[in-house]
Amino acid sequence: QVQLVESGGGLVQAGGSLRLSCAASGSIDSVLVMGWYRQAPGKQRELVAGITSTGQTNYADSVKGRFAISRDNAKDTVYLQMNSLKPEDTAVYYCNSKALDPPRISDYWGQGTQVTVSS
Repeated sequence: QVQLVESGGGLVQAGGSLRLSCAASGSIDSVLVMGWYRQAPGKQRELVAGITSTGQTNYADSVKGRFAISRDNAKDTVYLQMNSLKPEDTAVYYCNSKALDPPRISDYWGQGTQVTVSS
């Protein structure tokens, strides 16, 4: 199993920046992909950004050019740097890992961290 603990959320004005952190523990070697999702009130949870064990990244169109996902393998931590924040980025942000759990791939989630962007 993989345990995930997020930090770094908060309240920021539009145009500002925040950096989210996700510290992973447990069966780290089984992790294939780590990512950030977000869920705004009344909306479905959506993928924001992902990074593979080899460093490949992908982003939602709505955050391309503003957000950057990275990982520090020595610290087993994934970061989401969020710049030029907009009110529509307001949501609970969840860290996710997809880990090899033979014969399947399992999803693990953090507890979520609130990001609020004021206009």
